[in-house]
Amino acid sequence: MPTALEIVTPERLLLSRAVDMVVVPAAEGELGVLPGHAPMIALLRGGVLRIFEGQQETSRLFVAGGFVEITPERCTVLASEVMPLAEVSKSAAERRIKEAEAAYAAVDKSDIAARDMTLDHLQSARAMLAVAEAP
Repeated sequence: MPTALEIVTPERLLLSRAVDMVVVPAAEGELGVLPGHAPMIALLRGGVLRIFEGQQETSRLFVAGGFVEITPERCTVLASEVMPLAEVSKSAAERRIKEAEAAYAAVDKSDIAARDMTLDHLQSARAMLAVAEAP
């Protein structure tokens, strides 16, 4: 009995299919989702989402952040941005890091929500760079 996986961005539904397992980059660490998983909602951090069919990893996608909603039958990833690993570039990641560092330097540190948002963007950009530099 597979899990129904949906990956959604603000622009569109990117993927909707049954999978045997998905591993998402949750804020607290990697989270493996199998059929029958306990219901939960988790914050995503920038990182690699891995899809498994059978015992094989069939897809790897970079997720910039967002949320995941899990039920015993379904895993819905609501991502701010998703791209195949082949499209992740070192130059784009370095540019995002510079932009995020500048935004963090300029943010009012007493505005906790704005500060946290800029830190999330910086973490996501660093994760993107790590993916781009990985062999």
